[in-house]
Amino acid sequence: PRLLALLALALGSQIAAGQGLEARAYAPNPVGARFLVMSWSHSDGDMLLNASSPIKDFEVRANTYSAGTGGTFALWDRLASVAIGLPYVDGTASGLLDGIPERVNRAGVADLRVRLTLSLLPGSALSAADFMRAPPDRTLGVSLVVNVPTGEYFEDKLVNLGTNRWAFRPEFVGSRRFGRWNFDGSLGVWLFGDNDEFLGNKQRSQDPVTTLQGHLSYTFAPRLWLGASGTWYTGGTTSVDGVSDQNRQGNSRAGLTLAIPVGQQNSVKLAWSTGVTARFGGDLDMYSLTWQYLWFR
Repeated sequence: PRLLALLALALGSQIAAGQGLEARAYAPNPVGARFLVMSWSHSDGDMLLNASSPIKDFEVRANTYSAGTGGTFALWDRLASVAIGLPYVDGTASGLLDGIPERVNRAGVADLRVRLTLSLLPGSALSAADFMRAPPDRTLGVSLVVNVPTGEYFEDKLVNLGTNRWAFRPEFVGSRRFGRWNFDGSLGVWLFGDNDEFLGNKQRSQDPVTTLQGHLSYTFAPRLWLGASGTWYTGGTTSVDGVSDQNRQGNSRAGLTLAIPVGQQNSVKLAWSTGVTARFGGDLDMYSLTWQYLWFR
C-alpha cells in the first residue's frame, strides 16, 4: 500500500507541478489573436524519496496528450488573455518494495488547467494593424494559473490521475526583446487546496511551491526561433493527516525549445528538458511536440 500511495503522487501532481518550461509564453500579441493547440509530451525518469524509504529504483514513465485553446482581448486599454487546456495521461510507475517489483498503469483524463493573464502596461491592447506597424519590445503583467480537479479520481482506489484538489499559481510575468534576442521569465507560487479523500478518508495537504523561470531565445526569421530555458522551484512538503512526509523540494531544470513556422497560420514546437538538481520529487527527462494554429478575429 505504501508504494501504491507513492505511485499515486507520481502519476498525479508530481509530473505536472513545477516542471514545465514555457519559453515565450508571455511574448507580445495583438488583440483578437486566437489559437488552437495540440501537443504530445513524454516524461521518463526517477522519483526521489527519503533514504529511509523501503522503495528503490522508483521510476515513472508517462505520455500526455493535450488539447487547448485561447485568445487575447482588450480590458480597457490593456491586453488580457485566457487559455484553457485538458490533458490525457497514459502512465506507468514502477519500483522495488523490499526487493519485490511493483508496477501500476493508469490512463485517463487529468486535471483541467486555465490561465488568465493581464498586462500592467497602459496602452498594450493593440489592434493587429497597429501591432504590425510597431511591434512592442516588452511585456509586463500578472498571470493566474488554475488547476481544476476534473481529472479521473476514485476515493476507493489508491492510484488516480486527478489530484482531487484545487491549485492556483499567481505570478509576475514579462519579456524584453533586444534585436533578434528575447528574454522572458516569471516568478510565481503554487498554492494547493487539501485532498480530503486521499486513500479513502485521509486528508493530504501540501505546502506552497515557489517557482522561478527564465528563457533566452534567438529569432532566425519571423516565427522561427530557438530558446534555452531554466527553472527552479522549492517547497511543496506534503502531509497526510498532519504528519509531514519530510519531502521538501529544491529542484532545478534546463531545456531547449525550437519553434518552426508552417505556412502563415501553423507552427510546430519541439522541446526537451531535463533535471539539473533534484532534492525530492520527480527527476524527469521530458520531450514534447506541439502544433499550433493561429488566426485573428
